[in-house]
Amino acid sequence: MCSSHDRRVFAVVAPQRRRYQGDPISTETRINDRIRVPEVRLVGPNGEQVGIVRIEDALRLAQEAELDLVEVAAQARPPVCKLMDYGKFKYESAQKARESRRNQQLTVIKEQKLRPKIDTHDYETKKRNVVRFLEGGNKVKVTIMFRGREQSRPELGFRLLQRLAEDVAELGTVEAAPKQDGRNMTMVIAPNKKPAKPRPAAPTGEAQA
Repeated sequence: MCSSHDRRVFAVVAPQRRRYQGDPISTETRINDRIRVPEVRLVGPNGEQVGIVRIEDALRLAQEAELDLVEVAAQARPPVCKLMDYGKFKYESAQKARESRRNQQLTVIKEQKLRPKIDTHDYETKKRNVVRFLEGGNKVKVTIMFRGREQSRPELGFRLLQRLAEDVAELGTVEAAPKQDGRNMTMVIAPNKKPAKPRPAAPTGEAQA
């Protein structure tokens, strides 16, 4: 026989058990026999609209065509299903996703700081850094830092940025024009898109002796 203490514990625990009952909701695509609805709106393998058919007829058509019945719009009433080769579809989707990730470029902005009265040696060093950044496919934020009385001569920084943009014009173009920002002046250079490699010309005829 349960004591009064046991009954009190059970009264507290029991509702917590009922809270976790029930199957988890699955988000996986349903295909073939896993589609358990009385009827579906069927789409043919080439995108043609077949119409609303019983699930038994849709499965029969899929079997006759040696294809899968795939639920493509579960929220519709009735759900929309399409006849397709599901294995091939998943493979092609994975290939497209990999290709998309491969072609996607993560934009990185590098920064290069200069002084308005920079000497020739330092300028060449800074320019090489900008060239290296652009060749790596990165944008470059060039910052001219003014100090003291230099702030009254913004044209020095502007001319320096113009000079740099001209020196690296083969690799990048000015995306954001020089702009005064407090004690600094900034400019953004973006890398040029690499031109497609020309295809070798086809031979026009036999080589002359």
